[in-house]
Amino acid sequence: MRVRVGHEFRIKVEQPTPLICLVAPEAARHDDFTAPEQVTTVPHVDVHEYRDLFGNICRRMVAPAGEFVLRGDVTLNDDEMWDDVDFAAQETRVEDLPDDALIYLMASRYVESDVLSQQVWDLFGHLQPGWGRVQAVLDHGHKVLTFDYGTASVFRTAHDASKGGMAVCRDFAHLALAYLRALNIPARYVNGYVGDIGVPKVDAPMDFAAWIEVYLSGRWWTFDPRNNERRLGRVVVARGRDAADVAMLASFGPHQLLDFTVWCHPVDETGQELDGMAFGQETRR
Repeated sequence: MRVRVGHEFRIKVEQPTPLICLVAPEAARHDDFTAPEQVTTVPHVDVHEYRDLFGNICRRMVAPAGEFVLRGDVTLNDDEMWDDVDFAAQETRVEDLPDDALIYLMASRYVESDVLSQQVWDLFGHLQPGWGRVQAVLDHGHKVLTFDYGTASVFRTAHDASKGGMAVCRDFAHLALAYLRALNIPARYVNGYVGDIGVPKVDAPMDFAAWIEVYLSGRWWTFDPRNNERRLGRVVVARGRDAADVAMLASFGPHQLLDFTVWCHPVDETGQELDGMAFGQETRR
């Protein structure tokens, strides 16, 4: 299966403004590219890439005064496999965790696992540790939160989300991260592309998606708090402690977002978009 992913930001700034963007597919997928990613800006500016503390690909540039467009587009080969699952996967004792997993036990800007600790143990402390307890955390999120694309807020935290109400995918992710970290289960924030592939098409604007990875039985597993189901065709962009670590667009000066478009869909060898429901039915298990 081939998946085409991309984005286009159109912003307006009043003066030359430095930008840092985390929008590139992770380096681990670059061997899957059918051709190099096409990165363009209008007007043209120099774009410099570097890696942040989490290994994410960051692009820095200076947007000139006026309207500015940043666009990226690439097609990848995908194995057409659904997210891995192992219902027997077990939690790992803190003393046995690898060093690089420990940071994902700590509270962070949007993930107040320390504040929610007592609530979490009251809700989930009696459950058998392992995959089932992680799934119970996601199920709880779906009981207290209702997805609404128009309710996004850069100020809403996991503690806010724990009170229930309307939410977007990052809120589902932050709530799950807080609960899991409070249970001493390493969990990290992921953003990237998730199209309607192998599932019915949703009548809503396409956007970057947020999900989580959880450390069980010696490896990281993908869980999707927003959809609460396995998906295929995911393309990871960045990982971090929470959304603050993986902001798609950070500007060092005010900017106005004029337009924002994201795409993620299967294509044929000529680039023609295909029906997402035509994929994944034979590989679902």
